[in-house]
Amino acid sequence: MFDIFRKHTKIMMTVLFLLIIPSFVLFGIDGYNRMSEPDEPVARVGGNDITQSQWDAAHRAEADRLRASMPNVDAKLLDSPEARYATLERLVRDSVVALAAEQAKLSTSDGRLTRYLQEDPTIASLRMADGKIDMERYRQLAANQGFTPEGFENNVRLELSRQQVEMGVRASSFASPAVADVALNAFFEKREVQVVNLLSRDYAAKVTPTEAELEAFYKSNQALFQAPEQAQIEYVVLDLEAVKKSIQIPEADLKSYYEQNALRLSGVEERRASHILINAPKDAAEADRQKARLRAEELLKTVRANPANFAEIASKNSQDQGSAAKGGDLDFFARGAMVKPFEDAAFAMQKGAISELVESDFGFHIIQLTDIKLPKQLTFDELRVSLEADLKSQQAQRKFAEVAEVFTNTVYEQSDSLKPVADKLKLEIKTEDKLSRQPLPGASGILANEKFLASLFSSDAIASKRNTEAVETASNQLVAGRVVMHQPARTLPLAEVQAQVRAQVVATRASELAKKDGAEKLALWQTGGAPASLPETQVVSRDQPLNLPASVLTAALRADSSKLPAWMGVDLGPQGYALVRVNRVVARDEAAQAALRQSREQYAQWWNGAESQAYYALLKEKLKVEILVPSPEKKP
Repeated sequence: MFDIFRKHTKIMMTVLFLLIIPSFVLFGIDGYNRMSEPDEPVARVGGNDITQSQWDAAHRAEADRLRASMPNVDAKLLDSPEARYATLERLVRDSVVALAAEQAKLSTSDGRLTRYLQEDPTIASLRMADGKIDMERYRQLAANQGFTPEGFENNVRLELSRQQVEMGVRASSFASPAVADVALNAFFEKREVQVVNLLSRDYAAKVTPTEAELEAFYKSNQALFQAPEQAQIEYVVLDLEAVKKSIQIPEADLKSYYEQNALRLSGVEERRASHILINAPKDAAEADRQKARLRAEELLKTVRANPANFAEIASKNSQDQGSAAKGGDLDFFARGAMVKPFEDAAFAMQKGAISELVESDFGFHIIQLTDIKLPKQLTFDELRVSLEADLKSQQAQRKFAEVAEVFTNTVYEQSDSLKPVADKLKLEIKTEDKLSRQPLPGASGILANEKFLASLFSSDAIASKRNTEAVETASNQLVAGRVVMHQPARTLPLAEVQAQVRAQVVATRASELAKKDGAEKLALWQTGGAPASLPETQVVSRDQPLNLPASVLTAALRADSSKLPAWMGVDLGPQGYALVRVNRVVARDEAAQAALRQSREQYAQWWNGAESQAYYALLKEKLKVEILVPSPEKKP
């Protein structure tokens, strides 16, 4: 067969050329690359997939935005599993609301988009003296958010459509004062109580169980004295940190990255100025604007004659009420914070200088530049560690899928040991001696992951002592393990747990005695009998429980207010019994009454938020939303 290729090389090359080149023309090299890289769905909304690449791109954009606003933020925080999952949840929510808007045929007209952009203060700051938008700065604003101007406007249009969906719920939500007061009065209602606690521990001395009673309790409650199923295991973890360890960044790449990002990482120039403003809105009559100009020119002559009195002159004459009280001081600001004519003048001045008249949409400004804060450009050596960490993170993200395939294949093909995969990928083999099938309450991390535990404790893994398959336990994290030794669940012998059996019997009997005594006292006191003494009174409410157990507080607040004083009995479970005397309802104090309006507003906000969440949950159910990747384990 291969002889045909050798004898007809030119013909075969021509055929291959005719087959391959057109496909490159149609799809491009990037198309081949994309086809070779799996793009798994990570969530599904209304039958539409959100893919891994979309998630990665959204998270990179979010991380870049945060780095730009907080240059010193720890890169590890931005790339944590929790931060990545939060980005996915935002993507899902945006997709849900956008699809709901599309299905409801809610769209944003060109007119509404234009009005919104005109009213946006950030866009307004881009206006030039003639009222037109500075398109170069507008393009820069869009680029900073990862968009072209058209893409930026389309994104705003989509956001406005999404707002129509959410505002429909918010605008229709209300809580009348009467309804709010019912809930708030119940929550803030106070009652004066006295509590007599009959604790089990106080009755323990009266319990002396026999050996026969202990043995009978042990036999009837053997589930309480089980040694859980346990396994001794080995496991290896492949995550981004492990991949980073194999990556070496050439010095030339670090320096190139530094040169491209030095200004962004070092911050921006800020200037501090004071000003005197004479109001003259751009739509004012020409005579009024001319009058304002003449007044500003007089003040300019005054401050030029005596610059040291600028603050005093500003406080007496400036019509910018916010800054006049501070002698015209506007504090430090960067480019983009002021209207363009003001900004252009301020950033062209020398420290201590006083400007000519600066005309803006607000009127006429006289500016004194009081300070300049230049960003200290950090050196390559100062940024080297963070630059290397950033580049390693970026390369690890791209390389992870390739290494994950090697990891998955190796643990499967050489399943009698984890050493081959550990040696090949420079991973640490970790061990755990007493691992249970069920994680302990509050446990987190890999050894509490349900998928990994199920894989380890499967009958095949226990019997064969071979590697488990590679299990995805978090985003960009794979784990494989093997059982070294397994111990099934068993009942511990009585001799080994006799002290525990005795403690259980004593506690159970003591609790029964406390409840019996409590029931007898309750019956006596409810019929008029009185205890020799009672504890001091306490005034309690739901927001001020004073350390009362929840069951006691609930019983006290549920007592019929028309039949007070009254005695209530409360079963405290293993702790014993409580007798509660509810004396009276205590009126809300004057301070609480004064805060009634604020409480009603807060209640309305809670109600609005609850309705919004309920509506979003309904949309998720209707659109059959699925998040296909596990949520990162929460740390206790």
